[in-house]
Amino acid sequence: MADPRFFDRRGPFTLAELAALTGAEIGEGADPGRKVADVAALDVAGPDDLSFIDNPKYLDTFAATRAGVCFAAPKNAGRAPAGVALLLSRQPYKAYALAAQAFYPAPAATGTIHPTAIVAASARLGDGVSLGPYVVIEDGAEIGAGTSVGPGTVIGRNVVVGEACRIGPQVSLSHCLIGAGTTLHAGVKIGQDGFGFAPDPAGHVKVPQLGRVLIGRRCEIGANSTVDRGAGPDTVVGDGCWIDNLVQIGHNVTLGRGCILVAQSGVAGSSHLGDFVAIGAQGGVAGHLTLGPGAQVAAQGGVMTDIGAGETFAGSPAMPIRQHFRQVAAVKRLAQKKGRDE
Repeated sequence: MADPRFFDRRGPFTLAELAALTGAEIGEGADPGRKVADVAALDVAGPDDLSFIDNPKYLDTFAATRAGVCFAAPKNAGRAPAGVALLLSRQPYKAYALAAQAFYPAPAATGTIHPTAIVAASARLGDGVSLGPYVVIEDGAEIGAGTSVGPGTVIGRNVVVGEACRIGPQVSLSHCLIGAGTTLHAGVKIGQDGFGFAPDPAGHVKVPQLGRVLIGRRCEIGANSTVDRGAGPDTVVGDGCWIDNLVQIGHNVTLGRGCILVAQSGVAGSSHLGDFVAIGAQGGVAGHLTLGPGAQVAAQGGVMTDIGAGETFAGSPAMPIRQHFRQVAAVKRLAQKKGRDE
């Protein structure tokens, strides 16, 4: 259960309201007017709670749940315990996410500006912008209506932040344009110098980084992640990208729509990721590569070649995933044979 010291709960909601919100169908025999008070995991939910079953790994837990209401795929409806009302959906997890957002919406900007915030005279703040303690807004910066900015954040000269963004504490923004509805978690750094220099035994020579960072709409960037500005062309993060904590994106990188980069992954300079590319935790992409739309890289994959659209690579150096597992199996067989021969 969500701790009420940290989370404000809305509701209750009826089954009819939840079905309309999520596109689910109310299961046979369920009362559309039945009220649901909260959301909870299958194993701890009670009669007034809403839960979900999506992963078949948890079907036994579903069969024993005490939840009052569950989102479930039609094929799993027969596993529900007696008395559990069902909301049927082909995407139960997505439906649950939408319902949980209704119970626990993201905090809205309050429109308050802390007295310690420093706002340049030439900066422009939209209606309802919230600024926490010790925020710094430099000359020419623009903050869209309904955006909240956490304590200690610095928004640099001429940076543009769209409407309804959520910017956490200790964020640093320079040389960037941020799309509406984007969330930047604590410690995110965007727009700092890219890693560009001309190697020379007499002393490396800095290449001025003259590009920007363009972040699309409805993106989410996790705590302490960094996005370098371009060297001349821009670094681009497309609409709807989700970037986990501790991710590094180098200069001139472009991400298409809906890319997912999991914790501690990194993309080196000038690489291009198409729409909906996914990189697992600690995956790395070398510079000047192209990953086609829908390509996937398994956790700790080290990508050193282009990847075609829809392909899945694994290992380091990364290779097509079937080839990788064939090699792993072959090495295992060799090790077992060596053990028997000794």
